[in-house]
Amino acid sequence: MKQQQTVRVVLVTCGTLTEARRISRKVVTKRFAACANIVLGPVESIYRWREKVEKAREWLLILKTTAARIRDLETEIKRLHSYDVPEFVVLPVTVVSRDYLTWLTDSTNRPPKTS
Repeated sequence: MKQQQTVRVVLVTCGTLTEARRISRKVVTKRFAACANIVLGPVESIYRWREKVEKAREWLLILKTTAARIRDLETEIKRLHSYDVPEFVVLPVTVVSRDYLTWLTDSTNRPPKTS
């Protein structure tokens, strides 16, 4: 697998800005994502839920991670999120600068175990 093929962008929407910030901080602290961007203006979401068309204001998270951390990231999002079915959409990245790739990989590697 080529290095740039390991990079993933993950989209997650949250019901509140507080929740978006809390989730972002936790997943970056645990190295499940290297970076979390929070779109500070709410997005308007229109979706089907339980056979009704709903509308909600949500905050969008854009998370940068690696393919190796996707399962851990998804598990943590589900654990922390207030929604029954949180959005978790993974997008592959086809081009990434070498410096950014190095930083992202270093930021999501598990830290070495200390004795």
